[in-house]
Amino acid sequence: MTDAQIGLAVATPIIVLFAIALCRMGVLQRYSASAAVVVSVAIAFMLFTQQ
Repeated sequence: MTDAQIGLAVATPIIVLFAIALCRMGVLQRYSASAAVVVSVAIAFMLFTQQ
């Protein structure tokens, strides 16, 4: 694995957990949190496979 792939593997779960935490605190609506999770996973998948 390259450094970029390791960074994606570390950053994506952090983004997902942060979005879930903000949703539970009431800062984000459920739709916004789910959109953030889906988009971050999709971006990580595309960048991970292209590296």
